[in-house]
Amino acid sequence: MRLAVYNVENLFDRAKAMNLESWDEGRPVLERFAALNALLGQISYSATDKTRMAALIVELGMEKSDTGPFVLLRRNRGGLLKRPQGGGVEIVADGRADWVGSLELRDEPINEHAMRNTARVMADLKADVLGVVEAESRPVLSAFNQEILPAVGGQPFRHVMLIDGNDERGIDVGLMSRAGYPIGPMRSHVDDLTPAGVPVFSRDCPEFELTTPGGARLVVMVNHFKSKGFGSQASSNARRRAQAERVAAIYEGLVAGGVEHVAVMGDLNDTPGSAPLQPLVAGTSLKDISAHPRFDDGGFPGTYGASSAGNKIDYILLSPALFARVMGGGIFRKGMWPGVRPRKWEAYAELKRPEDAASDHAALWVDIDL
Repeated sequence: MRLAVYNVENLFDRAKAMNLESWDEGRPVLERFAALNALLGQISYSATDKTRMAALIVELGMEKSDTGPFVLLRRNRGGLLKRPQGGGVEIVADGRADWVGSLELRDEPINEHAMRNTARVMADLKADVLGVVEAESRPVLSAFNQEILPAVGGQPFRHVMLIDGNDERGIDVGLMSRAGYPIGPMRSHVDDLTPAGVPVFSRDCPEFELTTPGGARLVVMVNHFKSKGFGSQASSNARRRAQAERVAAIYEGLVAGGVEHVAVMGDLNDTPGSAPLQPLVAGTSLKDISAHPRFDDGGFPGTYGASSAGNKIDYILLSPALFARVMGGGIFRKGMWPGVRPRKWEAYAELKRPEDAASDHAALWVDIDL
């Protein structure tokens, strides 16, 4: 059985703010979006809140219209704001109940070459079970599976599942599997809360139970932890640590319940030695496939960007029973921009510019005798 995970960074459409030349350009937009969304969701608006909301609306390019270059304000009913003739924005609502609508990131189609290169990676991995990170929705993932994979010579997966998570940007986690690996019971953790009443997971930590052709039971948890962007380093680290602690607790519960074959995988947005990940990578019996003697990292330890050790943020963690059956594993980088003079790794011939990259992430795979 080949198990793999891949952060596809969206399939058909991507938020325009996430599709800019560099993260330094997109980060301020996303931070303002998050701040404004949080304020708009409050039960009541103070005078200070209204002043800050008006400023953010202007900063997001919506002083004259509800449609900004990167953000869209939908106002279905009620009164949220008015725009005086002299300029600026005035918030007239006193709380969330005074208006009906939403704040949304504007999308744009992904580069066609990048889309096809994403499909090439998914096809060339030849995975029996593939965890997918940053997919828009199940209908989108299913359409990509049925339409784009065959267009590049790939074989569509028999089963496709994705549960909507907590992220409003459409970057959810899902699972695809071949015939013979049916997806059975599923459990979502979107409603798991911290003691402060905040959702633990930025997206979700779904548990997918599969059965292998040989009748073995396998539970796969796909994750996408809090990024290092948005907010302070301390708050981001605390959020990732809470996520690691919760995944560790879910794993321990499965083990206590007699489940031997468990895989935890995805983009954990931190390095193996980082403090936030220790409850999961060091505090459980899970083993990182990169530590297996038959794992080939292709000469680069990382899984993101330039693939340095500091960019090892994607993982496949296996329970001891699975790790003992590993036959081999590796990192697949043909869809990543390899750089120039020299090219760091072999890439698809169709990948001629950084914008044509399937993703900034490599895919990970492991073969298991199960």
